[in-house]
Amino acid sequence: MKEILSKLNQAFDHRVRLGIMSILMVNEWVEFNTLKDTLGVTDGRLASHIKALEKEQFIDVRKRFVGRKPNTSYRATETGRKAFTGHLDALEKLLDTTRD
Repeated sequence: MKEILSKLNQAFDHRVRLGIMSILMVNEWVEFNTLKDTLGVTDGRLASHIKALEKEQFIDVRKRFVGRKPNTSYRATETGRKAFTGHLDALEKLLDTTRD
């Protein structure tokens, strides 16, 4: 059990970060407002969780202008994809051990 728990990634302990990565795993690029609306969080709360994932190099940021409006989008990096997949695998193993 301890071995399984050690494979859980603390970067994904919070539901907002788990949600961000879940969304980014199935989409190429996702805009800030789409993440905010989908997760039902404030700008500040989302920004702080994005910053934490950026620090771990789990997500890439793309800033550009659409017309005259700034537009920020995010995607999961290869490092982030591997880390998130490992986290999900550990969760599945943990669930399997509790079902026995």
